[in-house]
Amino acid sequence: MKVSELAKAAGVTAETVRHYVREGLLHPERHPDNGYQLFAHEDLERLRFIQRARTLGFGVAEIRDILDHADHGDSPCPMVRDLLASRLPHIRSRIAELQALAERMERALDAWAEMPDGTPDGHSLCRLIESFPEPLHADASDKETP
Repeated sequence: MKVSELAKAAGVTAETVRHYVREGLLHPERHPDNGYQLFAHEDLERLRFIQRARTLGFGVAEIRDILDHADHGDSPCPMVRDLLASRLPHIRSRIAELQALAERMERALDAWAEMPDGTPDGHSLCRLIESFPEPLHADASDKETP
């Protein structure tokens, strides 16, 4: 299979396939005459594995480690369990932060429903935001996120 054929079979873009090749997750053969990358059925299975791992939140470097273990005949399953178990508390915390943000946004929209718009006058930039109460204390949900 060529790049485009593998991509179509896996439901991804050709650029995604090329990215995984550059990252060392897929190892195509080269056609001797034209240099095209050629993929076997095993590459399709590997690409589907990569997609499943990405769905579970694994990054490219982690997937590379998982595949490296498997390629060397070692079970990556203990490492996979440990990675997810260590990441899950952070994800749950992040969900709580986002839920708190959504609640603040809903309160703001409710409070602003009847407020008129205003133009900046040198003392006020946006009355809507300025009318929202300042936080009483800094907590994890008020941290800036990039």
